[in-house]
Amino acid sequence: MKYFLPILLVSLAFSSCGKKKAAKQAALDETIIQQYIADNNLSATATGSGLYYVIDAQGSGSGCSSSSTVKVAYSGYFTDGVVFDQSSAAGIEFPLQGVIQGWTEGIPYFKEGGTGKLLLPSSLAYGRNGSGSIPPNSVLIFDIELIEVF
Repeated sequence: MKYFLPILLVSLAFSSCGKKKAAKQAALDETIIQQYIADNNLSATATGSGLYYVIDAQGSGSGCSSSSTVKVAYSGYFTDGVVFDQSSAAGIEFPLQGVIQGWTEGIPYFKEGGTGKLLLPSSLAYGRNGSGSIPPNSVLIFDIELIEVF
């Protein structure tokens, strides 16, 4: 029992430090995204979570929800334009519950046939760990076409 208070204080200090780092990264990501929007003359909509989206064509087919399975053609790249991943024009099928949070949130803004961009802060992508060729804390841009909703 005598060790409880010191352990609690250390735990709170680490928690507070983690929250400060996350807030600092979120602010940096926001600056990067805003600069990308300005540099590319985009009319992007903010969702409040850090995600921005651009609808080039809304699409006229079915809409989807965060729990839908969809087929999407996409190209993913960094803000400097370097592509890190892309599908074929035929797209790939996946459940939105099984992908990065930015896609789960962003794809439902489109209907079948819709095209546009998702601009993801690192917290809605691969975060502080990164993944494969994606470095930690990377802002990601995706050109997407929602081909089909299942």
